[in-house]
Amino acid sequence: MSSRVFKLKAGPMFRYLVPIFLIYIFTIILPLMLSIYFSLLNESGTKFAGLDNYLALVKDRDFWYSFKNNLIIVLFCVLGQVGIAFILASLFMSKILKFSRLHRSSIFLPVVLAPVVAGYLWSLIYNYRLGLLNRFLNLMDIPSILWLDEPKYVIYAVSIPLIWKYIGLYLIIFLAGMQNISKDVLEAADIDGASWLQKTVYVIFPLLKNVIRVALILCISGTMKVFDHIYVMTGGGPGTSSMVMAQYAFNNAFTMGKLSYGSTISIGMMILSAVTIFAISKLINAGGNK
Repeated sequence: MSSRVFKLKAGPMFRYLVPIFLIYIFTIILPLMLSIYFSLLNESGTKFAGLDNYLALVKDRDFWYSFKNNLIIVLFCVLGQVGIAFILASLFMSKILKFSRLHRSSIFLPVVLAPVVAGYLWSLIYNYRLGLLNRFLNLMDIPSILWLDEPKYVIYAVSIPLIWKYIGLYLIIFLAGMQNISKDVLEAADIDGASWLQKTVYVIFPLLKNVIRVALILCISGTMKVFDHIYVMTGGGPGTSSMVMAQYAFNNAFTMGKLSYGSTISIGMMILSAVTIFAISKLINAGGNK
């Protein structure tokens, strides 16, 4: 009887899952298979080239430079997005910050903005002549800076919009995790005279380790594929100073018409992203098991 009931319930359930599987196949699996196929062709796309494109990719300095830029942005975003969000969530839970609903709404607002919109907005903020940032520096008698045209500043300048945009996402994740912490534990810390900092470091942080792991993996995986706002703000320039892997793949595939090599870069980007996430996950797990 139970098996029959299971079959009756499973039938409609799988029917509802079919559209999801079809969408996944056409948006993820099929493009991936096509990328692998094109990466094995020569530059004109007429002959099978084997692993020639991959061998060229390994020797491509611009690709490794763009990977380095991705890692720099990942580091800044981990510290900025996850770090600042955790501190803010702790301040909200301790009720040190007043008007928490207003603050949470204003911090979360950038999350709903499209990356292209965020890119245009920060391009205006960084504008050399009319940007708010340089206007503020001028008030303190500091000369204007070419934020998006100076190679030594640009990679850091394009990282800040990413931090600003996604702090709200991780703030909500951490607040949800902190609200599941037993009030008895927090009240016991208050009775023992623990300060906000002591309670955050010695009580909240250890109890949120699993949530922090998830947030770190989400942050790293999202940042490794960053493209939109950098394309809008700098296009990877000046030169290759702010070039990231997704931008490099786009330039080769659609600007220079090297579809096969652009596909190879995409596959290389996927492999390096997976290796980076796997390595970080192992480090986090090793640290959590100590």
